[in-house]
Amino acid sequence: MNILDDLKLQYKNGDMATKLIFWNLLLFAIPEIVFAVLQLFHINVNYLNYVALSNHFSDLVLQPWTIVSYSFFHGGFLHIIFNMIMLHFAGRLFVTFFTQKQLFGLYVLGGVFAGIIYLVCYTFLPSLSNQNTLLVGASASVMAILFATMTYQPFMDIRLALLGSVKLWHIAILYLVIDLIQLPRENTGGHLSHLGGALFGFIYIKLLQNGIDLTSGFSAIIDWFTNIFSPKKTTPFKKVHRNPKPINVVKTASKIVAKDKTQQQIDEILDKISKSGYDSLTVDEKEFLFKAGK
Repeated sequence: MNILDDLKLQYKNGDMATKLIFWNLLLFAIPEIVFAVLQLFHINVNYLNYVALSNHFSDLVLQPWTIVSYSFFHGGFLHIIFNMIMLHFAGRLFVTFFTQKQLFGLYVLGGVFAGIIYLVCYTFLPSLSNQNTLLVGASASVMAILFATMTYQPFMDIRLALLGSVKLWHIAILYLVIDLIQLPRENTGGHLSHLGGALFGFIYIKLLQNGIDLTSGFSAIIDWFTNIFSPKKTTPFKKVHRNPKPINVVKTASKIVAKDKTQQQIDEILDKISKSGYDSLTVDEKEFLFKAGK
């Protein structure tokens, strides 16, 4: 089995967290390779301008898909590696208690909610209103997944190398404090989206505990699109087996008996021939033997 077949097998058998990691890696690697080759022909294209989320609502009107696409693209190698490690960690914890569909829905909706928080802050906060920035990366979605799991099971034991056993809420709060400290210093938009994702994860679990699943509608839409583009299952041909006509036991038995009587008469004639010769047979016996020999 080559590397490509092994990757296909891992994707096919992997859970939703694994599939999300594959999608993020492919959406990072393919554009980076393609546009790096194009640069050799002096074709310079910054594809992030078309998939990243701008901090202006007017740009969102022109590129509405960016409210979702930004959480599947990354701006650097270390950026995506760190996010995928955290997605693997948080995703595995989340599916311990919830479904794969809920994980995917939370990833997307958490990113959308965090993007809205990012847009609102850059629109209405005076210190940010005159800036031009782009938001890209899965960090906000990962924070939504991490904080949703923490809200549901805050005292879950997590074993970390060198640190030993810690509670899940310790890890979540540590990330929250880091974002709050770095908020005014650098990557303000990214940290705002992290906080938005964490808030959505918290809200999602609180509503879920009251019987409201925010991802149910999203999952229904995904299932609807999946059913449209998936081939319809055809009803397999059913082979009908008919019972053979009943055998007339009486007639079969009579044939067997008739066959035995005929053979018995032939044997008697043959014995007579062996003893007295053919000329000793009567006319009826000769005629019977002639007919039996046909």
